[in-house]
Amino acid sequence: MAAIVAHRFAPMLGLAADGPGVASMRGISHRICPRRTMADLFSLSRPLLHALDPETAHRASIAGLRLGLGPRWQPPDDPLLAQTLWGLTFRTPLGLAAGFDKNAEVPAAMAALGFGFVEVGTVTPRPQAGNPRPRLFRLSADQAVINRMGFNNEGAEAMQRRLRRWTLGVPLSVNLGANKDSADRPADYAACARMLAPLADMVVVNVSSPNTPGLRDLQARTEVETLLAGVRAACAEAGAAPPVLLKVAPDLDDAGLADAVEGAVAGGANGMILGNTTIGLREMLSDPQAGETGGLSGRPLQALACERLARAYVLLAGRLPLIGVGGIDSAEAAYARIRHGASLLQLYSALVFHGPGLVRTITEGLARRLRADGFSHIGEAIGCDAGRTADGGET
Repeated sequence: MAAIVAHRFAPMLGLAADGPGVASMRGISHRICPRRTMADLFSLSRPLLHALDPETAHRASIAGLRLGLGPRWQPPDDPLLAQTLWGLTFRTPLGLAAGFDKNAEVPAAMAALGFGFVEVGTVTPRPQAGNPRPRLFRLSADQAVINRMGFNNEGAEAMQRRLRRWTLGVPLSVNLGANKDSADRPADYAACARMLAPLADMVVVNVSSPNTPGLRDLQARTEVETLLAGVRAACAEAGAAPPVLLKVAPDLDDAGLADAVEGAVAGGANGMILGNTTIGLREMLSDPQAGETGGLSGRPLQALACERLARAYVLLAGRLPLIGVGGIDSAEAAYARIRHGASLLQLYSALVFHGPGLVRTITEGLARRLRADGFSHIGEAIGCDAGRTADGGET
């Protein structure tokens, strides 16, 4: 992911760059650091990446991955971690969250990092530029990110063209959204589903972003039921029947979360994702950029995301599986999310601070913790701490 940056700065590192071609860049990548030492490569290149503004660094990472410069790690087949949900096989529970690969440019490269599933998007029916830059902020002092991207993406048609050529070997999820200027947001979600559901293993109805005005209003039960009905009908029209998941925000209070949960069940959702970024928690931050407008992700979100997940798990009472996301940056954080009700996990922001080797660190560490606590399968641990946390105990 960082090899393209290492190539650009090779003379500063005392390395010889052979030339500008892709083959030459790949050679530099391998000489700087073999595949087995991806953590060392990230340690080398992190200062260079972090010297760039966050959005430029992100685009550099995508460019490097498109050129085949990403590291690779294949998780071992471990029956302790493997699950079948919605008829899909997940070799590991750890997936890539939406937001990293908005346009489905590099899903295969991200799968090659060792993720158990990959989510692309958020995608809207029509292309849109998103909010003005700067709109992405790296809060290094807090191991956090603030973004106000605004669903910037190339649109559903561009994603459709790309998805037709990808074969990942792991489940692929597509995160659906609505255009900022849409006069009919349910129709936007349905339009995306109609185009993309035949190419997806899962689709996610994202009503959790704080960066599109009014979007979070769609988390109310009646709105959720309408959205889900429209998406499911659109999938059927396209001859597809992928599981449909609802993604809601961690900022919902108890009543709002209960409303969304019941809407998801009544609307025929197959699962839920808890949650997205938060507009709160600014009092916890020390970074000078803490006051920037947008959604906060990363380590400060851990406790809130874990508590809201546990609450949703109790409310659902086994009716739907949950995917936990928000602040997962270690095996300990991943294990806590499983114990608080998540069947699957997702991360994104932690890659900014820990690099691609984090996928292996979490996957292997999670297996060790499950075995140490006497579990023979991950399913036995799901939700074992949820009741205590949802009732107000420690996370």
